[in-house]
Amino acid sequence: MSTVQNETDTGPDESDTDTEVAQDLKTDNDRSIGRSRDVEPPANIVQISEDVRQEVRGDENQTFSGKHSGAGGNIQDQEEEEESSGIVNGDVLASPGKERPSSADGSLSNPDDTPSIQNSLLSSEVNYPRLSGREPSPSPSLRPFDRRFQTRLSQSPLNSPRPISPAFLTAHSRHPSALSQLVHDNGDVDTPDAPWEVVRWTKLRKMSGQAFSEIAVESGSVTSITFSADHAVIAGGHANGAIFTWDTSRPAKPLLQVLPTDQGRVLASDHDGHVSGAAVLHIGFLGPRHTAFVSADDKGMAFSHFVSRGMGAFARSIRTTRILGRYPESSLVVTKPKKPSSVLAFAPLPLGNVTLNMDDMGLVAMLTPYLLVIVSTLPVAQTQHKASRPKELAAHSTMSAALAWFPAMKTSADDAAIHADSSFAKLAYCWSNVLTVLHVHEAEVSEGSTKDKSPELRFIPRKRWKADEAIVAIQWLSRSVLSVITVSQQLIILEDSGLRVTDSSDMIQKHIYHVDLFSQQLSQLVEKLDEEDTSMHGVVADAFYMSYKTYKGRLFLLGFGDVSMGTMSNWADRLLALMEEGNFIGAIELATSYYNGEGDKATVGLPEDDTSRHSVVQERLSEMMSASLKYAFGRNQKASTSKLGDRQLEELATACFNACLSIEDMEFLFDDVYTWYSDDQVEGLFLQILEGYITNGSIRILPPSVLKDLVGHFVEAGRNSELEETLCLLNPETMDIDQITSLCKKYRLYDALFYVWNQALGDYTTILKDLLYLREDRAEDSETDREIRRSMSGNTISKVFPYLSYILTGRIYPTGEAMTEAQATMAKAEIYDFLFSSGRRNTVINEDSSNKMTLSLPHLRHILKLDSSSFLSMLNEAFEDSFLNGTNEILNDYQKTAELSEEQRFGLSVNRQFIISILLEVILPPDFNKEDVIYLDMFVARNIAKYSQFVLLPGSTLQRVMVELCTYSSEDTAEDCQLSVEYLLSVYQPPDLPSMIPTLSNAHFYRIIKLIYSSEKNYALLLLTCFEDRENPQAIFDCIADCLRPGSELNPKQIEGIHNVIIKHASDLVGAGLRQAASTIDAFAPELHTFLLETLTDDDHAQFQYLREVLEPNEPKPSANETPTASLNQNFVEQYVRLLCDYDPQHVNDYIRNLQTGDLRLESVLPALESNGIIDAAVVVMAREGKVRNAIDRLAQYLKTLGAALIGLLDGAHETPDAANAQETSDDLMKSLQKYIRIGVWLCQSQTKAVANMKGNATTANRRALVTNTLSLDEELWLDLVDAVVQVTRDVGDTLQSHLDTASTPVNHPIDSATVLSRLRTMVQETFTALLTATTVPASNDVRQKDLSFLRIFRAFLDRVSLSSPSISNLRAVLSAIFSAYSYEESLLDLANRLLDKDLFVHVAEVSAMRRRGWRPLGQLCEGCGKRVWGSGVGGGIWEAWVEANQDASATFDGKVKATRPGAGSNGTGKGKAAASVEDDMAESGRAAEAQLEERKKGNLGPLVVFACRHVFHRRCLESMEPQGDEPDVVGRGGLEFLCPLCT
Repeated sequence: MSTVQNETDTGPDESDTDTEVAQDLKTDNDRSIGRSRDVEPPANIVQISEDVRQEVRGDENQTFSGKHSGAGGNIQDQEEEEESSGIVNGDVLASPGKERPSSADGSLSNPDDTPSIQNSLLSSEVNYPRLSGREPSPSPSLRPFDRRFQTRLSQSPLNSPRPISPAFLTAHSRHPSALSQLVHDNGDVDTPDAPWEVVRWTKLRKMSGQAFSEIAVESGSVTSITFSADHAVIAGGHANGAIFTWDTSRPAKPLLQVLPTDQGRVLASDHDGHVSGAAVLHIGFLGPRHTAFVSADDKGMAFSHFVSRGMGAFARSIRTTRILGRYPESSLVVTKPKKPSSVLAFAPLPLGNVTLNMDDMGLVAMLTPYLLVIVSTLPVAQTQHKASRPKELAAHSTMSAALAWFPAMKTSADDAAIHADSSFAKLAYCWSNVLTVLHVHEAEVSEGSTKDKSPELRFIPRKRWKADEAIVAIQWLSRSVLSVITVSQQLIILEDSGLRVTDSSDMIQKHIYHVDLFSQQLSQLVEKLDEEDTSMHGVVADAFYMSYKTYKGRLFLLGFGDVSMGTMSNWADRLLALMEEGNFIGAIELATSYYNGEGDKATVGLPEDDTSRHSVVQERLSEMMSASLKYAFGRNQKASTSKLGDRQLEELATACFNACLSIEDMEFLFDDVYTWYSDDQVEGLFLQILEGYITNGSIRILPPSVLKDLVGHFVEAGRNSELEETLCLLNPETMDIDQITSLCKKYRLYDALFYVWNQALGDYTTILKDLLYLREDRAEDSETDREIRRSMSGNTISKVFPYLSYILTGRIYPTGEAMTEAQATMAKAEIYDFLFSSGRRNTVINEDSSNKMTLSLPHLRHILKLDSSSFLSMLNEAFEDSFLNGTNEILNDYQKTAELSEEQRFGLSVNRQFIISILLEVILPPDFNKEDVIYLDMFVARNIAKYSQFVLLPGSTLQRVMVELCTYSSEDTAEDCQLSVEYLLSVYQPPDLPSMIPTLSNAHFYRIIKLIYSSEKNYALLLLTCFEDRENPQAIFDCIADCLRPGSELNPKQIEGIHNVIIKHASDLVGAGLRQAASTIDAFAPELHTFLLETLTDDDHAQFQYLREVLEPNEPKPSANETPTASLNQNFVEQYVRLLCDYDPQHVNDYIRNLQTGDLRLESVLPALESNGIIDAAVVVMAREGKVRNAIDRLAQYLKTLGAALIGLLDGAHETPDAANAQETSDDLMKSLQKYIRIGVWLCQSQTKAVANMKGNATTANRRALVTNTLSLDEELWLDLVDAVVQVTRDVGDTLQSHLDTASTPVNHPIDSATVLSRLRTMVQETFTALLTATTVPASNDVRQKDLSFLRIFRAFLDRVSLSSPSISNLRAVLSAIFSAYSYEESLLDLANRLLDKDLFVHVAEVSAMRRRGWRPLGQLCEGCGKRVWGSGVGGGIWEAWVEANQDASATFDGKVKATRPGAGSNGTGKGKAAASVEDDMAESGRAAEAQLEERKKGNLGPLVVFACRHVFHRRCLESMEPQGDEPDVVGRGGLEFLCPLCT
């Protein structure tokens, strides 16, 4: 891309049209700059550019941004003029607006995508119960007096079948829309870049003249440079540390010079300054002065320089003060090495146009690798603020730093927020990729403070932003726009309001000058990188701060070979770029967003306040729409392209709609835009989009021509219902009433017609009257016309009742919006006068004079004959309105303010009493049938109960209403009639209510009869009525529970009456609910169970369910008795057990186990148990009856039967073809054997325990006698069980063995014989294990007796077996199973003992190891004296004491060894430890006491004592704390037993 050139360069050739348009559309900052494009646009794009340019040119002197500047004008003068007018860089200074992502983000548009109304109901298709007075009445489910009339417009707006309007679709065009790239962020989705340049660059020429001085040349190269505030003085820093200032008007010699200082002089005196050889990297003037500046060098030092007044440069004295850093230490002084540092970024606070006290403080901001430091240099150097690096900074990231001030600036905007924002300075600074904005405020000055005192500053960090890579330069474009350059030379534009990226541009082609200034000084931070030190950096970035500056909105860039000036593309440039690209739709959308204040106003140079922005954008937006329409429809004579397709035209219309709505220019929309579409015969596209804007409420007014075309468009598409809905959303006051009335009548749009007449004319009865008599035949109508009118009337008349409901409840029909109070009052008065005025005498519409007749209240009669039920339902809803309260306040208020007509006065005086009286007079036979009269009676009964204070009727009328309600003619209204009678009885008491009971009974009004009997406390008849009410069987149980509940206070006679009713209707009670009847009777009348069971004599299953509910309820019963007597009735229990055998045999045993002794009679249930094969339950029953012997015999017999069955199965298994069935049968038999064997074990164990409890302890003589005595009963039971189990096992084993012996060849047996035999042997083993458990217990006085009992059983078993099996070989397998039980038990015990021994050893070892580790004291101080006993600071005496103690221990050990040797004792006793004499002991004690006394004198408190609680004491301190006279016990190895004084 070619660069933008200055006024001396010539750009590429362009067409005359492009040149002319460029001159017309460029902004102030672009007047002297030519434009070039990469590629010549296609012919059609050039054509539209010409069209648009010709349209938007207007006055040749007008531009988008302001006045046109001459090409040769002075840049500085232009900038000063722009600044004085509040414009910087062609952009009005403003605060940021709403967020809009930049074009660099790659985003799509975000139009309003709200769906239009879907699936709305057609009012013409609403079906009401009746359309004439002779049609059937509504069903009970409709509840006519609970109905609320609705229209489709008053429902949810998401129910319209209208297709989605293009107004809510994403805009599309032939070219990508610019707005579509600025709103949404689609992440990874690739989108085309914006067609405009973010920054336009111009190369600058070299200035003539140069500053030269021999002294300056000798100081080395210039390393930093700055201008004074008035641009009159330049200051430069040099490589050797010297600083020179130059007057630009007299550059021959320097104005001031600050020479570097020798390091030795600095260290030897108070003189400050840059050390010779330290390059000055940063320099800046303080405020407006030429003689005050600050500087910083590459050694990390910064200084302020102030020049005193004098005559000439050499007569002045310069005062230099160090404000940051330390001088390098002398090589002779050895100190701790310091971290390397340097000043990475440096800037003094520039002057703004707002005077603040901080301007006189000479603030300087500096960034080092570690800190942000802000120093005030006046009146003395003082640090004002410090901030460390943010925690968000990534470890080992690129080291870079940058900062930039923006002073307090006052703008010309009227926004108060902007003025408040201009009262403080801002500082943007960053380390690496983390940028922070700091606000600097002046604290409020108190009244008592002196003026000479420096102001107190507050530094508030407001925002923080994290870039993707390190930032190397920061500059403010305006108060609200910030620009940064990253290490990869990306220019990023941010809005200060939220630090949002608004634009970005790649600057790599600009070859920005950068140099390595800091890596040598900071090499230690990189070369000596510590991975664990997060403060270190991976690399030091080059310095860019000297290469990028901004001034009054312009960007200045220093390259390696040139200097460029850049300007940000403003809103006008971006619109022009879109138009030149041919994306006129995107341009309109973008301009609309600018007008609405969406997007980045500050970035594109738009004012923040709406008035200024609207005046700038509105005119250009209208011109762009006009030019786009001309191009789109091919009306421009120069156009070579055809008109656009429907899709593009829809998008263009949508863009124009949004633009015109934003600028509030509907005249342009309908006069210009619609004309273009209409002339091109594509007005349907426009009208389709218009529908969406009407639906969402954006457009409420249409011109008559457009409205007429809109109606025709809908009718042609067959969308009458949507048209009706649309018309009701428009403002009818601006419509042509004649036109809209004729259109609505023509297309039968009566909802819209109602709406227009009501809202535009305030007429609520004319259209109503037309609809009411639409069905009447007229003389001039043909037969066909009459048929059409009759077919129309059905659905049309159905609109009457919702209309009346809405008006009489103060709502606008059909939208449902609330009317104003005055409007609602007059509308209700008009409707009530129309219906109920007794003075109205109207002739029924009929041209046949012979049939003319005059009736009172003709409209009321007519509407009642059409559908009386719907009318009364509507009136029931209207009765809820306070308008009918009958007060005269409304009438009096209107009489005071306006003259009312007679009709209005009458309508305002109507109340509920009057309406009901009129209806009672009108709805009478023979004019109305009985069903209509019933509806009126329901209406009266309900409303007299709700509004008894407003309605008063005679008793005879209410009696008649009640009787008529009891004589309804249709079952559909029965429930409504009963409910109405209930309403009526709440306010009316008939004179002879009992005489009404037969009438109520005939009407089946059981609910009312129950209320009557309940109030009279006639509970028997109440329960009888519940039985008669077949539709509510639950009421029977509720009535019984309520009457017979505890505390019901019924007398015995009343209870007897209830019992008699229950007995009489026992079958009905059971039929109402068998289980509920059982639970209810058991809870409240258990003595009646017999009567209910008698009704179930022929149904055993019903009896079973009944008894199960009584005896085994699933839920707790609402019992009225403490103990349910039914559960104690033995007959019921026995009957239930017998029924269980038939219907749930698996549950019999579980149920019997839960019964108590005596609950069952054995002879009653045993036949049923045995006949059904429930042997386990039979055994339990016999055992409970004390017939244990019989029970075990029966069980043994059944075990043998099962064994025989298993043998038979094994014998015939090889002959059966169904092997799977045989195996399954075998498994079932084995499970049964196991089950019944366990039952036998349980029976024997229970008997053994019982016998043991009765025997008690026996004497030794008795135990010996037991060896020879016969078996006891419990032992015989065990013997019989073991014998039966062994016999089954032996018989099955013999059978299997015989099969093996007789088989000549191996055969595949269908039954797994090995598994069968193994399971049987396991059963034998389990039986003997249970016997061992029952006869063997842990060691006690009875252990021998138990063992003898087992031996007697075993000997008797062997005797019995020997009789039946003389050969011992037959018993080998059985005996093996028996003895394996012993070995099994023994192995388990042995294994358990070994595991316990091992665990115990491990735990003991752990405890011993922990004890050897010792205890760590809780602290380092003695808890007694408070002196330190161990750790640092305790002194060297501890080591000496430890050495001495070790020596004493060694000596003691040696003495003990000698004493243990033979003959070593003093008394010559030989082996063993010699005993000390009494004299020796006494002498030793005396010496010990003297030693203790001497140690105390020396301050030695003896050894330490550490308790398990971790408290530590000196032994002497602990002894002194012991109570006097207490002597500690001697324990263990000669130690004393102490107790912790703090824990005891």
